[in-house]
Amino acid sequence: MNLRGVPLILTVVNLALLASLLARGPKAAPLNGLPVLRGRGLEIVDDQGRVRASIQVYPRNPKFRSADGRPYPETVLLRLIDSHGSPHVKLGSSDDGAALGLGGVSDPTYIQVIADRDETFLNMTNRDGKKQTLKPGRRDGPPPYFPSR
Repeated sequence: MNLRGVPLILTVVNLALLASLLARGPKAAPLNGLPVLRGRGLEIVDDQGRVRASIQVYPRNPKFRSADGRPYPETVLLRLIDSHGSPHVKLGSSDDGAALGLGGVSDPTYIQVIADRDETFLNMTNRDGKKQTLKPGRRDGPPPYFPSR
């Protein structure tokens, strides 16, 4: 076999491979069972490798008790973390209810919105440590401020 026929044979083989790929058609048909990422936690990190967001499932823990003596239930917790490592947003959910915590720059500045079983309340704490709790049907502190127009 002479070497002049090799490029011709390779060209014919390449054309045959291209024709078979084109004959299959695109694979853009929708999938019925999309893959799901499963796990007990997920972390998102920045360019320096610091965790900036996380979502984790914490198991029920009878060793730790809430203020009324109940064991902590299984909880899913989402944290959004600043560049210094402080979680400024926490969103949690459990069988007992849900909570949203928003933290300020200085410690202990934060707001908590909590729905615990059959009760709801709002906790607020300023940088100087002054606290206020709001519950439906109950007034703590001064009446609400409504500016005049």
